[in-house]
Amino acid sequence: MDRVRPAAPVDRLAKLVQVRVVAAVYLTICAVAAVACSSGTPPPAPGTTSPVTTPPSAAPSSAASASRPAHVVIVVLENKNEADVLREGPYLAALAASGATLTDMHAETHPSQPNYLAVFSGATQGVTDDHCPLRFGTPNLATELTTAGYSFAGYAEDLPEAAYTGCRAGDYARKHSPWTDFNTVPAAANLPLSSMPTDYASLPTLSFEIPNLCHDMHDCSIAQGDDWLRRNIDGYARWARTHNSLLIVTFDESESSHDRDNHIATLAVGERVTPGPLTQRTDHYGLLRTIQDLYGLPPLGHSAQAASIPGLWRT
Repeated sequence: MDRVRPAAPVDRLAKLVQVRVVAAVYLTICAVAAVACSSGTPPPAPGTTSPVTTPPSAAPSSAASASRPAHVVIVVLENKNEADVLREGPYLAALAASGATLTDMHAETHPSQPNYLAVFSGATQGVTDDHCPLRFGTPNLATELTTAGYSFAGYAEDLPEAAYTGCRAGDYARKHSPWTDFNTVPAAANLPLSSMPTDYASLPTLSFEIPNLCHDMHDCSIAQGDDWLRRNIDGYARWARTHNSLLIVTFDESESSHDRDNHIATLAVGERVTPGPLTQRTDHYGLLRTIQDLYGLPPLGHSAQAASIPGLWRT
């Protein structure tokens, strides 16, 4: 009687064909959703987007990631001289005493708007006044962060609704929210202060917190702005000290438009902030450069010529 030949070779051939078919299908899916495949996450459902975050093209090293702040919150206040702020603002004075104080910090120009553009994009973008609206297509801190796989949001007090693009609403002024001027930043990144998470671990990697025209001290007293800061940022300031995070409080410009030195108060608190004075002369470009260096981002505009601020964050 003839022997029946083993079927194993046929089975192996069938399995090989099956594997190749599956691989071809997977590669086809990846061609359609390359970002999702490279990041190990499924592609988004049809009709959905993630406007303020972008998966990184290359994951940063674990050592570099560990030395970066988990979260940075930047609060920008208005039109006050450093000596007056620390004398008339007891909460700000206490923050300064417990953290790092930049004793030789300067704004770029007068009036307000160009300074906000400087700290956000590395240039005043040729703007010399406070007119609105503005629109730019140039690189900026938000797009750099999201391109590198981090996240960004701007929270503004009295903003009437998310993605609002108007120039003024009550005590909200768009000129103090520079991300609204760049068409490369999704409108969804412009959020009311009321939507800022109370679970600080849910904050974006970096966010701006912009008070309204009274609480930023533009239209009201230092004492009123100082009390607002105590009520609105003290929780995050305390949390940041034990959660690898950073709070920066700075000003747009000094009080007098005739002050060519434009000396402004700036302070920082956080888990890796070294308390004490930082005496290096610097400005908004130096502050931007420091943030870019922390996250491994290429310097923008004039920040390329600015020195990072040593001691602001221990890496």
